[in-house]
Amino acid sequence: MTRYRDRLPQLSGDFFLTDAGMETDLIFNHGINIREFAAHTLLPEVAGREAMARYFRHFLSLALETQAGFILDSQTWKAHMHWAEDLGATEDELRHSNQNSVEFIAGLRDEFEKNTKPIVLNGLIGPRGDAYAPEVEIAAQEAEEYHAKQIGWLAGTDIDMVTALTFTQSDEAIGVVRAANKVGLPIAVSFTVETDGNLPTQQPLNEAIDAVDKATGAGAAYFMVNCAHPDHFSNVLENAEWARRIRGIRCNASRKSHAELDQSETLDDGDPIEFGDQYRAIKAKMPWLNIFGGCCGSDLRHVTQIARTLVG
Repeated sequence: MTRYRDRLPQLSGDFFLTDAGMETDLIFNHGINIREFAAHTLLPEVAGREAMARYFRHFLSLALETQAGFILDSQTWKAHMHWAEDLGATEDELRHSNQNSVEFIAGLRDEFEKNTKPIVLNGLIGPRGDAYAPEVEIAAQEAEEYHAKQIGWLAGTDIDMVTALTFTQSDEAIGVVRAANKVGLPIAVSFTVETDGNLPTQQPLNEAIDAVDKATGAGAAYFMVNCAHPDHFSNVLENAEWARRIRGIRCNASRKSHAELDQSETLDDGDPIEFGDQYRAIKAKMPWLNIFGGCCGSDLRHVTQIARTLVG
């Protein structure tokens, strides 16, 4: 049964971690092929499932060591109908993948009952299209109708919340928030930005957050920024009302642009020590931030450095 759906513990302001760039870590550091970059395709395979379990166990152990809460993500970022043809999957198979993924992370949470801080089961929802280069702009009503299907699948599981991760446009975010609100699922929205700190649509981050809040009655539990290097957006952050809606960051290890990363055949994992220092600088600017993890190119080393830098 769901544990935190009615009261998300990270809203208390306590320190929480997430994992890092699971797909890039497994592909480049462990030699595991992930079909179409869709991690849920590993779940039916014994080797793939165990590789993901090992991956998450390291992060859950880090949370235990640092006395941090943990946001434990499902592998459902691409488990929705936009990718059905590429994956050769039916609607029923994608529905089952969402349910299977939540069962998988619920089992991991049970393994770590010794963690004294909360472990929140989080259903990942990816954008309808390429998160690096969105093909079309999606109207809010269209987005609501589209994302309602996957959100409905997740609402019937033990998931505590959902996160719209690596979203590229505010109208799509409006739609997904409305869909989650209708079924009573708490939702966070995590935007990605380009090297200039703006969304791929060129909408400034502050305007995107304000647009979503205005259109949904502040229906998102909170906002995040992910899939961008700290250098790409730290200059647009400020002590302002819109910025206080941001609770967490999950940055790329690389300074490369999305276009450069899309063409890269090698992993740019940056410098974990510098990465931790950059998180500390952002935290100093925005002391209300309390959720920290990584995205593309980052791994356990980076999140460990973040935790030790911020916790001391």
